[in-house]
Amino acid sequence: MSFVITTPLYYVNDKPHLGSIYTTLICDSIARYKRLSGEKVIFITGVDEHGLKIQRTASNKNVKPQVHCDEISNIFIQNWRDWDITYNKFVRTSSKNHESIVDEFYRRVKKSDDIYMGVQKGWYCVGCEEFKDNPENSPTQKCPIHQKTLEWKNEENLFFKLSKYQSQIEDLINKPSFIQPKERRNEIINFVSKGLKDFSISRTNVSWGIPVPDTKNHTFYVWFDALLGYVSAISQNFSNPSLETSINNGWPADIHLIGKDILRFHSVYWPAMLLSAGMKVPKKVFGHGFLTREGQKMGKSLGNVLDPNLLLSKYGKEAVRWYLLKDITLGNDGDFQNRRFVDIINNDLANTIGNLLNRTSSMSRKWFNNKVPNNEDLIIDNTLELYSKEKVNNYIKHFNSYTLDLAANDLLDLAINTNLYLNEKQPWTLIKDKNNISLVSNIIYNVLESIRIIGLLLLPILPDLSSKIDIQLGSIYDKNKSWIEQLNWGILKHESILPIPNPIIEKLEYE
Repeated sequence: MSFVITTPLYYVNDKPHLGSIYTTLICDSIARYKRLSGEKVIFITGVDEHGLKIQRTASNKNVKPQVHCDEISNIFIQNWRDWDITYNKFVRTSSKNHESIVDEFYRRVKKSDDIYMGVQKGWYCVGCEEFKDNPENSPTQKCPIHQKTLEWKNEENLFFKLSKYQSQIEDLINKPSFIQPKERRNEIINFVSKGLKDFSISRTNVSWGIPVPDTKNHTFYVWFDALLGYVSAISQNFSNPSLETSINNGWPADIHLIGKDILRFHSVYWPAMLLSAGMKVPKKVFGHGFLTREGQKMGKSLGNVLDPNLLLSKYGKEAVRWYLLKDITLGNDGDFQNRRFVDIINNDLANTIGNLLNRTSSMSRKWFNNKVPNNEDLIIDNTLELYSKEKVNNYIKHFNSYTLDLAANDLLDLAINTNLYLNEKQPWTLIKDKNNISLVSNIIYNVLESIRIIGLLLLPILPDLSSKIDIQLGSIYDKNKSWIEQLNWGILKHESILPIPNPIIEKLEYE
């Protein structure tokens, strides 16, 4: 069995923003952790390329929609390369493989007698590609997310019988494990309790979309098409891509990680569609919060949008990863504060972890002939060993429950307590008496061993920093042994050579 994790399929109206980077970094860390834990992982990401918004964006640029989609999709691919995203599948909904699976899926749903022709009237947000409630029925009503005036639609559409699945969706969303966090689940329970309404799955005024089989002038509604990207991605590299191939090679997904604004589509509409097609629903939908900047919502009109490429070039991916994953509780809204960002990177990574490694390695090299001390069969103090075991267990528990901020804080706690241990023991004072050489050897070994474990715990979160710690310890991580096994205490080899220490991360300057 594979562990399947997905980002949203990002809309190609523009290049990636910090929110899409945030979602993808979370998925990347979870995927890395699962691989290290010995699981086969299918990490799916990609782009949603159809719909009225894309059609208009391309028209405004005076290019064909496919040309626009190719351009933006390539930017996403390059961005994921720059951020070292370890995805396994990148799906584009304009691909022929995806189109064939959408057709196959549609025929299954139609065979279930869940499709009928009707008339769609209502106020529509092009940005959301969604019909909105407009209680005042006002032509000046704006979308609460995009703050753009809604458009009135009155057209013949194909409809999906969502109402037919009321009881099944109620049963699904009331399972505590299906929607997280709890606050998001409660929102969906409240929405569904008001009664599910059939929804449109086709458009007649949008040429940039997948044509509906045997239905002239209709293209699939962008959400009916895009959600199937999670399925089509699984079989995209197979010789016979099909629904059955995807089902047999990974579906259903273990977790869809998405922004809270698209939770309704993923936790209500999508499962109902899958049930209609005789397929299993995803195991979990996790709706994370939004990112703000210095307490304000980011927007072009406010001029406060954070360019992720600028952050990457200025601070590096490890610093940004640490701040987003460690300082924001997954599920809550998060705020990017420049001063806090700089302080956290300097305190956590440069001082607490980096300086601990640098000074301990320097002492060991100076006192023990450029080597790790020979501490074999000598147990004078196992304080750090016991604390390390506790923090490793907590870290694993928190990663398995997707509380990445708590996992990051577990490894940071281990680093903080290792610093306290070193400062309390004061080996630089003890070493002045030759009778204390065994005691000093034990202290230095314990600290270096704790650092080794900290480096391993960093591997899913900050892979580059983890690699630098490994190099400083003499390149000791063993790829032939399981990562979990290497988290056990006492693996650091006695009298192994320690390289000349170098800073593993530079301190940042506040601007």
